[in-house]
Amino acid sequence: MFIEVDFNSDEALYLQLRNQIIIGIATSQFQEGDALPSVRQLADTIGINMHTVNKAYSVLKQEGFVKVDRRKGAVVAVDMDKLRAYAELKRDMQVLLAKSSCKRISKEEVHALIDEIYEGYT
Repeated sequence: MFIEVDFNSDEALYLQLRNQIIIGIATSQFQEGDALPSVRQLADTIGINMHTVNKAYSVLKQEGFVKVDRRKGAVVAVDMDKLRAYAELKRDMQVLLAKSSCKRISKEEVHALIDEIYEGYT
């Protein structure tokens, strides 16, 4: 597993970890049932605090992307139901599309970008 964080980014480190793990699941780098590295192992590998990794794993658990197994630790378990996922996607896209509209990015450009990104997940 290759995870890289940008220490100069305005985005919190735990969110960077969360996002990269979600992308890893979407691109099949991580499969259902795969164990993620232990909190200590990932923190040491990346060079960040264990609490930061723990927070990322907690958010992933709350969002339904991982479950915690006593023996394996954090395990990929994508169990979000489709309606909840759809509602979250709609909420997130409303903000992104509003930002795009303010920057004069056209509907066609947005569609092309979505198609380009989505091709990486299928």
